[in-house]
Amino acid sequence: MEEEFQTDILLNGNQIIQSKNTFMYGIDAVLLADFVRTQIHKTDSYIDICSGNGIIPLLLTDVVEKITALEIQTEIAEMAKKSMELNDLENRISVINGDLKKVEGLFSKHSFNCVSCNPPYMINQHGRQNILDAKTIARHEVLCNLEDVISAADYLLHSHGKFFMVHRPFRLPEIFFAMKNHGLEPKRMRLIQPFENTEPNLVLIEARKDANPSLEIEKSLIVREKNGAYTEEVKKIYQK
Repeated sequence: MEEEFQTDILLNGNQIIQSKNTFMYGIDAVLLADFVRTQIHKTDSYIDICSGNGIIPLLLTDVVEKITALEIQTEIAEMAKKSMELNDLENRISVINGDLKKVEGLFSKHSFNCVSCNPPYMINQHGRQNILDAKTIARHEVLCNLEDVISAADYLLHSHGKFFMVHRPFRLPEIFFAMKNHGLEPKRMRLIQPFENTEPNLVLIEARKDANPSLEIEKSLIVREKNGAYTEEVKKIYQK
C-alpha cells in the first residue's frame, strides 16, 4: 500500500507529520501530555518511550527544554525526525530509533528524572489485530510488553524520578504489581470516561521511583457530552 503522509498543525504551533497507514496520534497522547505538563520543569532530563511520531514531545516544548524520544519502528522514528526538523526542534528533541528492551545499551543507568510512555495496550492475541504491521505494533504487545516498559522506566529513572503512563483500566492490577516490583510507587491516578455514564476506558498514572506509598485519585475526566461534543475540560486541554 502506498504511504500517505499528512502534516497537521498542533494548537501550540508545532507541526507534525503523520500517516494514516502507519501511525496517527489519538486523544490518549493529548491527555497524557496534559497529565504530565504541570509536574515537570524546564530543566528536567526527560525521555518519552514508545514515542511513535513524537506527538508527546511536540506537545510539551513549552514546558521542558530538551526531550529524548525513543521509538522502535524505523519508519515512524524517521517520520518523527522529519517533524522535529520541520519545527527547527532537532536540537531540543532528540529522536532515537531503538528498542526499549535494550535500553541498557542506549543510555546510562538512572540518567533521566522524567519518563513518559503511551505503550501498546493490548496483550498479544487480545482483541482485533490490525492487518497493518505498524498499527499492530503500536496497539498490541508484539515488540514489547508492560513488564518491558516498566523495567525500562526503572532503569532510566534516578531515585525520586517520575514515570507517567496512559493505559487501560482492566490492566491496573498488572500495572501496580509491575511497578511495585521495580521500585515505582503509584502516586497519582485519573480515570478517563468516554461519556458520563460509561465505564472508564483509559487511565493516567504517575509513579515515583523509591517513594513512600500514597495514591491520590483525581476526579474522573469525561471526554464527551451526550451529543458527542467534547466536554469543556477536554476543549481546554486541547487549547493548551
